[in-house]
Amino acid sequence: MDIRVRTGHVEEEAADAVVVMHCEGEPRLTGGASALDTQLKGRLAALLKSGEFTGKPNQVSIVHVAPGERVHAKRVVLVGLGKPKEASLEKLRQATATAAKAIRTVGAESFAVSVQDPAQLLTGLPAASRVREVAQALVESAILGLYQFTVYHTEQKDTAKDVRRMTVLMSDPPALAQAQQGARQGQIVGEAATYVRDLCNHPANVVTPTYIANEAKKVARERGVRCTVLDRPQMERLGMGAILGVARGSHEPPKFIILEYRGGPRGERPVALVGKTITFDSGGISLKPADNMEQMKADMTGGAAVLAAVRAASRLRLPLNLVAVIPATENMPGGRAIKPGDVLRSLSGKTIEVINTDAEGRLILADGLTYAQRFKPAALIDIATLTGACVVALGNHAIGVLGNNERLIGELKDAGERCGERVWQLPLWEEYYEQIKSDVADVKNTGGRAGGTITAAAFLSKFAGDGVWAHLDIASTDWSERERAYIPKGATGVGVRLLIQFLCNRANGPRPSAAQGH
Repeated sequence: MDIRVRTGHVEEEAADAVVVMHCEGEPRLTGGASALDTQLKGRLAALLKSGEFTGKPNQVSIVHVAPGERVHAKRVVLVGLGKPKEASLEKLRQATATAAKAIRTVGAESFAVSVQDPAQLLTGLPAASRVREVAQALVESAILGLYQFTVYHTEQKDTAKDVRRMTVLMSDPPALAQAQQGARQGQIVGEAATYVRDLCNHPANVVTPTYIANEAKKVARERGVRCTVLDRPQMERLGMGAILGVARGSHEPPKFIILEYRGGPRGERPVALVGKTITFDSGGISLKPADNMEQMKADMTGGAAVLAAVRAASRLRLPLNLVAVIPATENMPGGRAIKPGDVLRSLSGKTIEVINTDAEGRLILADGLTYAQRFKPAALIDIATLTGACVVALGNHAIGVLGNNERLIGELKDAGERCGERVWQLPLWEEYYEQIKSDVADVKNTGGRAGGTITAAAFLSKFAGDGVWAHLDIASTDWSERERAYIPKGATGVGVRLLIQFLCNRANGPRPSAAQGH
């Protein structure tokens, strides 16, 4: 979608549609909505008076402009933001995405929206950054809301046209640069999330470990990015027995991918991201039930999010150093597949008793976390669709976070609140480690059903070293069974916006001490 940012007013904009917003319970229209209403001879106010439109969150009314009316647009889209006291960037994102989908449904190919009006409503945001953040939210959510995955549809279907152009208007010329900056960031972040969705929606016979490695090489064409891909013989020489054990049952060769982005001072310790990349998870010998197994093509969401985060960091030119480690393989049953009871020797030298071959993500992350420590990171974060237990614990609206550093966890919480991908901390107490003790090896790969998300994190902590580390479990949020405002049915692309916001906060704020809060 073509994104344009310029000075102007919605009442003067010639587009297929213009979007204006209104808060629930407010008796009068304001800003652009009021100006349009004057030109429409009170037709918008009549919707309020009749109760047909109340301003409830994501409520949409479309008014078609009649011949002779002094409005340049063909349609006026009125969308609700909810109660004024509850107005937030997240409400704005949801409202904008809902309006954008409504615009597409009626066949409009272009629309315009003002930054000024919602910026005046969101008084809780800092005045210095309000215009930029609102512009980012408008563009980001429009891209996310309009997402469709139609690559494999070959039959001609009676579908709505694509929305081809979005114009972001700023009525205050001195603030135009802020709006342009925010819109650019919104486009980069929105496209990062749709990139993750695409990777996760493609079938596993297309997105193989080799495919992911090739995508990483494309990302390495971005400014300041370098890519290294290790193949099976190289992994064998290094002693990566954990990922190689998982890969044994598959005919697809595993890949171990390292991306380095250098945007910060030479010698500054990087942030390291490790993403679980199981391009299809059958469960291995501990075979999963057939129901919904097709969704396991998205078991590489963590790796896809890390890949997209590196690309976004480069495009945003973030002034920090970043390392991404992406261990990629399938998890399949077969004559050579690992079995319950097998013992693997990981890159760290620690031995792992395999209790359940469907607890494979933590195995590949074990080698990924160990390898990432070679870069002496200032912070180490892994992200993974790791445990079904996280769905039980948190439902479908929160990412689980655990770790050894409260300051890092606090940074992730702050980033989640700001970008709309919220995280919730679970405990990582010493008592949980009893469940992963093995009688025949250093550790076993599952501690049973009780506290499954926590014991999985306890396992990972054994390979995270002594540095600052946090684990993000996105198994509860990576897939949606229903469409929501800017969340599609299917792969959600979760995690990448959280990582980008975290990296932006780190890049633009003071660097926390590695020891602080440990």
